Amino acid sequence: MSRSEFTALPSTQPLLQVENLNKSFFGVQVLFDVGLTLYPGEVLGLVGENGSGKSTTMNILAGVHQFDKGRMFFDGQAYVPRNPRDASDAGLAFIHQELNLFENLSIEENIFISEFPRISHYLPLIRRREIAERTREVLQMIDLDVAPGSPVASLSQGERQMVEIAKALAAGAKVIIFDEPTTSLTKRETMRLFEIIERLKSQGIATIYISHILSDIKSLCDNILILRDGAIVGGGPASDLPIDEIISLMVGREIEQLFPPRAPCVTAEPLLQVSGLSQPHVVHDIDFTLHKGEILGVSGLMGSGRSELARILFGLDPHQQGRILVDGREFSAGSPIEAMERGLAFLTEDRRAEGLMMDASITDNIALPSLRDYASKFARWLDRPDLGTRVAQTADRVHVNTKNYTEMLVKNLSGGNQQKVVLGKWLLRSPSVFILDEPTRGIDVGAKYEVYKIMNQMVLDGAGVLFISSEMEELIGMCDRIMVMNRGEISAIHDRASFNSEKILESALWGGLDVER
Repeated sequence: MSRSEFTALPSTQPLLQVENLNKSFFGVQVLFDVGLTLYPGEVLGLVGENGSGKSTTMNILAGVHQFDKGRMFFDGQAYVPRNPRDASDAGLAFIHQELNLFENLSIEENIFISEFPRISHYLPLIRRREIAERTREVLQMIDLDVAPGSPVASLSQGERQMVEIAKALAAGAKVIIFDEPTTSLTKRETMRLFEIIERLKSQGIATIYISHILSDIKSLCDNILILRDGAIVGGGPASDLPIDEIISLMVGREIEQLFPPRAPCVTAEPLLQVSGLSQPHVVHDIDFTLHKGEILGVSGLMGSGRSELARILFGLDPHQQGRILVDGREFSAGSPIEAMERGLAFLTEDRRAEGLMMDASITDNIALPSLRDYASKFARWLDRPDLGTRVAQTADRVHVNTKNYTEMLVKNLSGGNQQKVVLGKWLLRSPSVFILDEPTRGIDVGAKYEVYKIMNQMVLDGAGVLFISSEMEELIGMCDRIMVMNRGEISAIHDRASFNSEKILESALWGGLDVER
């Protein structure tokens, strides 16, 4: 079934219609007359900066939130889901960025966890054979060749994504919402996901696809809808919307450069020196130097040892051999506390699980690593006025998009603002070495630009940045040098003057190239 069959025929009955949705939280309006129309088999791309209203709109569709004003229709009937179960019963499935699976249960148990077929209404006995058969059927629909009884913990991230799709199909979903589905997937797993979405499309199942990767949106989607500040600001057929125009509509201004201009500030002064660093089966014979004022990129494929190296440097994981010098002094990397005291900061790739206290305020999150610095020597009383002032100054410095720092919970912030809070908590400590592991993952183009500006200011202030990223474009756009890792070893270090995406990728794939220091 072709793309035009679902987007160009006005006689086709819409599957989902949303008209003039309005929503407020605590007296603050966040959605303004949002509307969309989705046809059977259509793939609709939904884009916008973090905080633009995408998540609120989707949570209303999924029954998590209720709208204040507006109308929704599903399959021609009025649609007012009071909870996610109502949405599921109507035929809408929401596959979140953080997959909603129980790792300790099997695939079949996860698929039917909300409603196991029972032998009778009165006996709490499950029809195991029926569950296995029905699970096998939906797994075949998406070409996932695993046993229904396999534990989810044994599956790769891509296979778990497929299980979520199977779960939606088993529930009879007519509309599936994907929220940043490729964030943790390999390239091969991403292509497989796209093939499955095309297959769902041919079966008349509609998709709402949310992503910050605009090239994916362009190639996958039939139509695109763009939100900004809680309102629809543009949209149309994907083929008619250049990426530059999408970005301009998203941020409300022209972005002539994806990366902010940066004055050269690299010095010869070493901040972090690593030599012969090794840990069996993790990293081997790592040698590099990070200089004052330098952004040193770290590139490599998944499993190349990039994150493992970062964890060793920050004292989270051990190393068997090698020397680490910070500001010319020996550093054992024995613990994160020691690393912090020596002037290191580490932004992990999973901000929600490892970087933030989601149920705490912005103030509490930014203050946490610095509490010792604002406590008296003897009674350990906190100097709350001074700490509060410094936290507010830091939050202003990173441009967190709210002024209610003491009351606003981090879980209620957009992904980009959450990342700014993580950066803020380390900036408060004024470290000399920042280790940033995928700092722009899962945030929109506008928030990325803000993060890049913060990084530029870090090195202007005399720090050094070790910048781990899977995005070649941002490494080339931001770094002074790029260090490439392959199978736990450094395969090449490229100077800015010789940056070439093909050479860098070749270093990541094969290794063994000449090292340009």
